[in-house]
Amino acid sequence: MNTAIENHMSDTDAFTMQLERDPLLRSTVVAVVLLDHSPDWRILQDRVDRATRLSPTFREKLVRVPLQLAPPRWAIDTDFDLSWHLRRARVQAGGGVAAVLAFARKAGMSAFDAERPLWQITLLEDLPDGRAALVIKVHHALTDGIGGIQLAAHVVDFEREPAPRGPLPDLPTGHDRGPLDALTDAVTYNAHRMVDAARQLVGAIPRTIRHPVGTITETVTTAASISRFVRPVTSTRSPLMRARRLRWRYDILDVPLDDLRGAAHRRGGTLNDAFLAAITGGLRQYHQHHDTDVETLRLTMPVSVRGEGDPEGGNKVTLVRFEVPIGVVNPSERMELIGLRCRESRQERAIPFSNAIAAMLNLLPVTVTGGMLKHVDFLASNVPGFPDDVFVAGARVDAFYPFGPTLGSAVNVTLMSYGGDCNIGINTDVGAIPDPEVLLESIRRGFDEVLGNDD
Repeated sequence: MNTAIENHMSDTDAFTMQLERDPLLRSTVVAVVLLDHSPDWRILQDRVDRATRLSPTFREKLVRVPLQLAPPRWAIDTDFDLSWHLRRARVQAGGGVAAVLAFARKAGMSAFDAERPLWQITLLEDLPDGRAALVIKVHHALTDGIGGIQLAAHVVDFEREPAPRGPLPDLPTGHDRGPLDALTDAVTYNAHRMVDAARQLVGAIPRTIRHPVGTITETVTTAASISRFVRPVTSTRSPLMRARRLRWRYDILDVPLDDLRGAAHRRGGTLNDAFLAAITGGLRQYHQHHDTDVETLRLTMPVSVRGEGDPEGGNKVTLVRFEVPIGVVNPSERMELIGLRCRESRQERAIPFSNAIAAMLNLLPVTVTGGMLKHVDFLASNVPGFPDDVFVAGARVDAFYPFGPTLGSAVNVTLMSYGGDCNIGINTDVGAIPDPEVLLESIRRGFDEVLGNDD
C-alpha cells in the first residue's frame, strides 16, 4: 500500500472513531492477565518499551484532518511518555480477581486521552498469595486479537527466566506537522485512492469483455451482499434485552480447550461453532429464566481479513451481522445450523469491500449508524492465543481474559485460548441485562449442554 494511504486510518477504523461520539459505541478492548506473582518491573518496562519501538503505532497519536477531507492520520507522539501508558498500582487489602475485574471494568468504560497513543497497561499488585495482574486497555484501531498476540510475543518469554533481548531498537522518527502539511497529506491521500480505483476499473475491462455473463452475475451477487451489509436494522430480536446503559459488568468463565474442541469434532463442527452453540444455549436459558421465548437473535461476529504479508498489529477484522438460532434445544442441531450460518457469512462477497462500505457509512449521522448497532443482540469472538505457558518478566501467565466492547449490543462474549483452557470474558450491558449473574450461570449451563455435562 502507498505510504500516503498507510499514514491514515482505514475508513473502517475511522468509522469506529466517529461512532465514539456516542460513548456506548466505544471500541475499547480490555484484557486481564493473571500472573502467579509480581513481574520484575524493570524488565517489564524494557519489554513494553521494546514492543512500542517495534510497532510504532503504539507511539503514535491520531490527528484530525482539516475539513475531514480524509480519515484521521497517525503521527508520532513527540511527547511520548512510557510512564503514562505503563502504570503500577495496588489492589485494596484482601482484593482478589473480583477487585481486578472491577478495575478493568472502569478502565474499559473510560475514554482515552485523544492527545496520546490509544493504550494503557496497569500492573496490579498485592493480590492474595503474592499474585499480580496486568490490565491491558487498547483501542481496537491499534490491533485486533490476532495482532495483539503477535505484539505480545515481544513482551513474553517461553521460560521463567527472561531471555536477553539485546539493545533496544531505535526510536521511530517523526515530527509535528502543521495544518498546511495535513491538508497536503489529505489531497495526496485522495489522489492515490482515485488512481487505485481507476487501475481496478481498467483492469476489470478485459475480464468483462471475455466473460460478460459471469461478470454481470458476479456484480449482481456482490451488490446483493453489500446490500445485506448496509441494510437498516430497526428492531431488536430479543424481546427482553433491549435497554442500553453506559454501565458494564465483567465476568469470567473457564472451559477446558480439549473438551470444547472434542465436542465440536464429535458433531462435525469447529471450535467456533461449539463456542457459539454454547453461548446461544445460554441465551436461550436466560430468556427462559424470564419466561420469555425467542427463536433467533442477531449476532455481530468479527471476521479476520489478515493476510500473510500484513505487518504485526493493526486492526484486520471486519464485522459481519447475521441471525443465529436460539430456540433450537438440541445442541448438535444448533451447532450445525450455526456452523452453516458462519460459513455463509465468512463467504460474503462484500467483505473485501468493507473499507469502501465504511467510507460510505461515515457520511451518515452517528444517530443513524449507532442506532442500528444498538439493535444487535450480542457480539461473540474467539481468538487463538499461546498454546503453551508464557511468562512476563519472570511471572507465569495463569490466565488471559479478553473483554471486547459491546458496541451497543447487550453483551460481548470473547474467548481466548491459552494453554489447555478457554479463558472467556463476558462484558455485559446491565441496562439490557440487569441480572448479569443469572446470565453468567445461564452461559455456564450452555457450555455444559454442548460439552455433554448436563446429564
